[in-house]
Amino acid sequence: MMDRRTFIASVTIGLLAVPLAAQAQTPARVPRIGVLAVVPRSAPGIRAFDDRLQDLGYVDGRTIAVEFRAAAEHLERLPGLAAELVRLDIALLVAAGAEPAARAARQAAGSSLPIIMVAIDYDPIALGYVTSLARPAGNITGVVGQQIELTRKRVELLKEALPRTSRVAILWEAASGDQFKAAQAAARSLSLNVQSLELHSPSYELSDAFRRAVVGRADAILVTTTPFLFQNRAAVAELARKNRLPTMSAVREVADAGGLVAYGASVTGMYAQAAVYVDKILKGAKPADLPVEQPTKFELVINLKTAKALGLTIPPSLLQRADQVIE
Repeated sequence: MMDRRTFIASVTIGLLAVPLAAQAQTPARVPRIGVLAVVPRSAPGIRAFDDRLQDLGYVDGRTIAVEFRAAAEHLERLPGLAAELVRLDIALLVAAGAEPAARAARQAAGSSLPIIMVAIDYDPIALGYVTSLARPAGNITGVVGQQIELTRKRVELLKEALPRTSRVAILWEAASGDQFKAAQAAARSLSLNVQSLELHSPSYELSDAFRRAVVGRADAILVTTTPFLFQNRAAVAELARKNRLPTMSAVREVADAGGLVAYGASVTGMYAQAAVYVDKILKGAKPADLPVEQPTKFELVINLKTAKALGLTIPPSLLQRADQVIE
């Protein structure tokens, strides 16, 4: 039979062993992913990405660690931010939105770390990020927004919204040179005259561009998609209103800010698709085996408040086809 001293000693040893055992059970390491962006984490696309990850069962800080870095308007910071993320021993890197983010991600990650691109404003095949959409053949895959392919449709919709349009000004910069060429060709095929409103770095004189459009007697402005023009969409919409110039853009956020019409792939939908790629790669899939996806959702948004402010009447047939009418 155990005496009192032996019992106390055994209980004491048992209690001392509890914290030692707890220390020995080190928590499992959660996968860490990097997100390199131009826009802030509060942007609709990034929120859609986070929400989709949650839907897939990932909780930031518990089952996954999301390291987010944004350059805002300072695109020159992207290479440094990408290198910083790679040093954190991430499992993959998401290059969100703008082409400079993809370029910085590829430079920092090399040819082995998986990269998921959300190609909003560029053609990844033309720029050499992938060899084809069906067979990426490297460490990069993701979603592509088809800006070039959708340009003709935007010009057609602009002409339908404003049948009397004969002269279109195209607002662009070096980053959207391919979009400008596609828009120019589409406009000319519809017998529209074209005015180039190129923005030259580093001044980006938006007000001067709109002044030139007025002097050139443009009937409407087609706004290309670049990080600068997206971040300054409110200024673009305000200048368009002041100069009484209707606009067509590729992303609904410009129409939300006061632009007249927007048509293009759903940016939030593209980011949600990117989260699915994260899930697949964390579960062992290789980027080379995951075809680059094209958007599955497109949005036609018409700002009727802007139309009324400009004294324009949008054809009822077009309003009926709109995914959203802002009133």
